[in-house]
Amino acid sequence: MTDTYTVSRSIDIAAPPARIYEKIADFHNWPQWSPWEDMDPDMKREYSGAESGLGAAYAWSGNNKAGKGRMEIVEAFEPGEVKIDLAFEKPFKSRSEIRFVVRPEGDGAQVTWTMVGVKTVMTRMMSVVKSMDAMIGPDFEKGLGRLKTTTES
Repeated sequence: MTDTYTVSRSIDIAAPPARIYEKIADFHNWPQWSPWEDMDPDMKREYSGAESGLGAAYAWSGNNKAGKGRMEIVEAFEPGEVKIDLAFEKPFKSRSEIRFVVRPEGDGAQVTWTMVGVKTVMTRMMSVVKSMDAMIGPDFEKGLGRLKTTTES
């Protein structure tokens, strides 16, 4: 049995890789496409560090569904890759690595969103009922669909 979980989804987007990268590497753009932004209309957001790319950070605090946490971009290679350190405080403490890879393909790009995390006591208990892939995968699909819509328009 492994101590980590991995969730990954991909989508093809008919837009230049640089435009897609900008939607991902600038947290100010996340409300346009992130699948979790509409969980709490009153969610508090705080941006710090760099405007975008390496060192950009985003913290949020919301209702029980949205939870509380912080993300920071720890690697950024324009226009191909963004690595994010994700730390949740609520509903339970956890830490994950998120990686977006934007690979040129034809007139657009394939975008792959991957999250790797350590299985905590809480995630182990939850995965008895439903795997992390089954829990988070549909959110990734929704987010990638929104990213496609906002970048192609």
